[in-house]
Amino acid sequence: MSSEHMQIGEVATRTELSLRTIRHYEETGLVIPSARSQGGFRLYTEHDVARLMVIRRMKPLGFTLDQMRDLLDATDRLDASPPPEGAEREQLLDRVRHFEQAAADRVADLRKQLGRAEEFAGTLRERLGGAGTA
Repeated sequence: MSSEHMQIGEVATRTELSLRTIRHYEETGLVIPSARSQGGFRLYTEHDVARLMVIRRMKPLGFTLDQMRDLLDATDRLDASPPPEGAEREQLLDRVRHFEQAAADRVADLRKQLGRAEEFAGTLRERLGGAGTA
């Protein structure tokens, strides 16, 4: 195994994803190991780890597997050599912009939810603080 390849256990540690989750993403076609060892073990590169990190970041924002696949397709095509030009490039950038806006909207919603949760926790703390004087 070359130093540029990692086995699934190291990838799991680096991405904080379970082996099962990584295998699931492989089964769904989101991340395909770059190589296999002579013994048949999955081997991953830094590029594969970067893809898994994109997926890991999209998941808590509620993006579907199809949406993840769509974004990864767009970024793969933008990163291709030679890169796309003209209308194709603009179309791909528009797709990425759409995901950036959707992510920003979802982050804003999560901030609101977190604010409400913090208010609720504060209310409970106040109630408990006053419980000793009753």
